[in-house]
Amino acid sequence: MTYAITQTCCNDATCVAVCPVNCIHPTPEERAFGSTEMLHIDPRACIDCGACADACPVDAIFPVDSLSPAQREYADINAAYYEGGEPAAGTTEGPNFHVWGEPVFGRSLPSDFGPLRVAVVGTGPAGMYAAQDLLLHTAAEVTLIDRLPVAGGLVRYGVAPDHPATKKVGDTFSRFHSHPRVRMHLGIEVGRDVTAEELAAHHDAVIYAVGASTDRRLGIPGEEGPGCLSATSFVAWYNAHPEAVAQGVDLSAERVVVVGNGNVALDVARILVADPEELAGTDIAAHALEALRASRVREVVVLGRRGPDDAAYTRSELLALKHLPGVELVVDDHDARTGAAIDAAGAGDRAGLLRGLARARTAAGSPRPGRGADRRIVLRFHSEPVEVLGDAGARSVRVTDGGGGGGAVDLAAGMLLRAIGYRGLPVPGLPFDEASGTVPHEGGRIAGLPGGYVVGWIKRGPSGGIGANRTCAAETVGTLLADAVAGALPAPTGGAKAFRRLARRRNRRVVDARGLAAIDRAERDRGRRDGRSRVKLATVEELVATARAGRLLRLTR
Repeated sequence: MTYAITQTCCNDATCVAVCPVNCIHPTPEERAFGSTEMLHIDPRACIDCGACADACPVDAIFPVDSLSPAQREYADINAAYYEGGEPAAGTTEGPNFHVWGEPVFGRSLPSDFGPLRVAVVGTGPAGMYAAQDLLLHTAAEVTLIDRLPVAGGLVRYGVAPDHPATKKVGDTFSRFHSHPRVRMHLGIEVGRDVTAEELAAHHDAVIYAVGASTDRRLGIPGEEGPGCLSATSFVAWYNAHPEAVAQGVDLSAERVVVVGNGNVALDVARILVADPEELAGTDIAAHALEALRASRVREVVVLGRRGPDDAAYTRSELLALKHLPGVELVVDDHDARTGAAIDAAGAGDRAGLLRGLARARTAAGSPRPGRGADRRIVLRFHSEPVEVLGDAGARSVRVTDGGGGGGAVDLAAGMLLRAIGYRGLPVPGLPFDEASGTVPHEGGRIAGLPGGYVVGWIKRGPSGGIGANRTCAAETVGTLLADAVAGALPAPTGGAKAFRRLARRRNRRVVDARGLAAIDRAERDRGRRDGRSRVKLATVEELVATARAGRLLRLTR
């Protein structure tokens, strides 16, 4: 019996480090790492030890014999990656099953080097991988800062609620929240409460992990009207982001058009047509669950400007759509190029995954789900929006129709969601590249700002999932430590206590690690009462009040 890596793979390569036979690829040392959608276990070399499954932070690895019907395709996906290649070579001359190279400690400081004081701005995956690296490889003291009064970033507010295994990576990060060398200041925003200069003055180095928090525009007429939302806003709405408007999404129409062909586009399409009772046990926002129960949406049309071979979604996310109960997955055949690409695709090609799906022309008027399903998702390739029509909100979306000949069709729709990519925003006090939406850097070192560093999407642009931030953080931390050894870090003029006083003087509602623990307890308690994993507090006021109440309760015991 061998193991297989499945849909929720986060690509952070924790499993690679523990495999005794080196049968998981690509590894971080290989050129293909970061360019594949997931990691793969070689079934010919796997010895069924289960070390990878124990180490996986997102529960993505299972014995092949125990895969559910919806997961069985992953056994073939893992095996197909190694077709034509040789299995990993073993050795019988020692207790290890293969020859390991000499250990390398690339991110460390000399033993006589004093502890650094490093601020990490942002508590999502990028920031927490950087903090983890510093805490595990050095004696650094880390200050965690976030503009929201709760930690988590993309894990808390970006991962779809029906992907609970992916959210488990947050448990890996949360163990560092109460680390003895960590100080936490949540609810502090750089540029509003403290300046970048003040932050630098109290730390040896500052790592900015602020992500890409806004979206890209379509640039079409009607885009700014009611009924047109960014996927960023919609994801924030169903994930109970405190800056999302709780009652801001109208689901009274039967069709929604989603523009984009990435994983986020598939996420929002899936949530829109999922059975609300299947979501009821997750941490989806209470207001979103209520709205989805009353929703009249029966069809989601996903528009892709290019063909099925060029879609940006991963194969695992597409496979998940094929197993949604009560939902039909359809390919729109308005353009002959789509069917031709699917028919000509090989088994391992992205377009090949669409073979066997129903093909039908999308009706301009009311949707007509078939095959006994009452809801459906339509993948419409070689099509893009031209205009959103309607006075008081979206009533139809004009889209290009067929063969690139300039034709168009008006699809009746109550909402248009744009999911065409994220974009970073400037951080006051830091340089910013408007063209790429990133902070200019060299190996993570901010150009022209000694002691300043970046990691994650604000560093490399909005590409790569959660696990990609692990290698990204390793590079940035390595650069920071090299600068420290070279004496290139400016000496701070203030200490940790001085910064704590400064932060609390500027913002009386700062949440610390004890307050964060109180929020976590309160949300889990609410979840237990409702039969859910947790019920999130959805406003800044609720989060801050809960943190304060929990802190006072602990102090009075």
